[in-house]
Amino acid sequence: MPGSIRLYVATPLVAGDTIAASPQQAHYLGSVMRRGPGDAVSLFNGRDGEFSARIEALRRDRASLLVERQLRSQAAEADLWLAFALLKRDATDLVVQKATELGVSVLLPVITERSNTHRVNPSRLASIAIEAAEQSERLTVPRIDPPRPLADLLAGWPADRRLILAAERIDAPRITPLRGKAALLVGPEGGFAPMELDAMRRHPFVTAVSLGPRILRAETACIAGLALLQATDCR
Repeated sequence: MPGSIRLYVATPLVAGDTIAASPQQAHYLGSVMRRGPGDAVSLFNGRDGEFSARIEALRRDRASLLVERQLRSQAAEADLWLAFALLKRDATDLVVQKATELGVSVLLPVITERSNTHRVNPSRLASIAIEAAEQSERLTVPRIDPPRPLADLLAGWPADRRLILAAERIDAPRITPLRGKAALLVGPEGGFAPMELDAMRRHPFVTAVSLGPRILRAETACIAGLALLQATDCR
């Protein structure tokens, strides 16, 4: 693929148009990657596919990019969500990064009884997801919702989407690949509280599964569960 640098932009991509890079992108191109006018990059926006482009002008905090031709048309991606109990900052960052690489379309941070934090930095998480999408050659960036209590998540859950609960220390069948609308739900360090598990069992769209015989850290459970669910295509 022409150009080893991929950038996510919000602007519509049309061959022949010139678009402005963000100050952060201009700094990345010039100061980090040592690129200059005439060098190739690739652009995507989650709607128009991927386009080749060239740097027209570059200064320390600004750059203009000439859109050239479409490299890939926009294609459907896996319709898989991840709901996860908020973790400490580094662990939450890792979950967002790896879930993006694994093709998750929506990230749903959840506040549970045993969550050790209730806050996130939305712009930080968005930046992590964008960078992961750029590096993994995705054509989209996942949506990241604001944190919400588990009860609110369950109350507003769409009935036509299966919620796969990664349960530990309970008798549940092994997780298996699936098709159709689905989401993985992973709890906090220490697991869900008994009352939370009871509440989830009352919802017909919830299916409890086991990720195997080992007790995994929450961030590891997110990565392993997403990989196992997508052993076949989840479309």
